[in-house]
This record gives sequence, C-alpha cells and structure tokens, in this order.
Amino acid sequence: MEIRLPGATVRSWRRGDEESLARRANNRKVWINLRDAFPSPYTLGAARQWIEWVSGTLPETHFAIEVEGGACGGIGYVIQPDVHRISAEIGFWLGEPFWGRGIMTEAVRAVTAHALDTHNLHRVYASVFDWNPASMRVLEKAGYRREGIMRSSALKDGKVTDQVLYALTR
Repeated sequence: MEIRLPGATVRSWRRGDEESLARRANNRKVWINLRDAFPSPYTLGAARQWIEWVSGTLPETHFAIEVEGGACGGIGYVIQPDVHRISAEIGFWLGEPFWGRGIMTEAVRAVTAHALDTHNLHRVYASVFDWNPASMRVLEKAGYRREGIMRSSALKDGKVTDQVLYALTR
C-alpha cells in the first residue's frame, strides 16, 4: 500500500527500514505515549523483529510513515474480533524531528479512510494517555470525536493514568 500525503508517504514497511526505524523510535518522548509492546530502548534488533513480523501479516494493517526518504514513524490499526468486528483501534507515532508539521494528522485521515473502506468498518477509535494533548489534537483535526475518559485504565511508566477515548464513525 502507498498513500502520498503533503510532505510524507504512508507505505508498507519493508526491509531496509530497520536503521531509520531504530533511530527515530529510540526516544523516550516517543515511547512514553505508546503501549509497552513498543520497546525502550528501541534497538536495531527490535526494528528487525518488527519488520519481520509486520512483513508477514495479512491483511496489511501496519504502515510506515516516510519523510525525506526514510521511515520516521508508524501508523496502524487492529481490527477487533467477534461482535466488535465492525471496529478497529488505530495507533500512531512519529519521530520527534518531524513533530508539528501536520504529517500525522494527514496520515491519520488517510489511514482511517483506508481502514473504513478496505474492511467495511463502521468505527475507528483510539485511546490516548491523558498527558498527551498533541495526539488528542491530531485525532480532533482528523475528524475524531472525544467520547469520554476511561479513568485509571492504564499503567505506563509506573503510573496509573486515565485515557481519553476518541472515535470516528461512519
């Protein structure tokens, strides 16, 4: 898959992305806003494991964000099972040097549309740690609506925290 955006491209992960992935992902400011499955430190070995895993998944639901010729972020969604199969959870990150350029808002818009259309979904949602207003703004600018606060719903970096739930529905 490949979607060209102003200043970036959302595309399939590929071999050769490992070095730029490890360089951009190995940042506490990135890690603090993501689930614990995202390793810290983010090593070249972790990047190799990710590329190997994501290259074999079908349907393809995880994508690289390429800026200036290198993979500098990621975006993906998880289609939910059983009665929730009309929904997907989206997640995203971007290397710190690329923050504040509007890249992620455009990527979220494009990947949300792709998810809805490709998988006949009715809802795409995201949960954001309450200390992360930048991701909340990205979702709001991409058309997501704040649905509520999930109180004391996550443990990150040794702290119990609230999460803010956002969704975009058909």
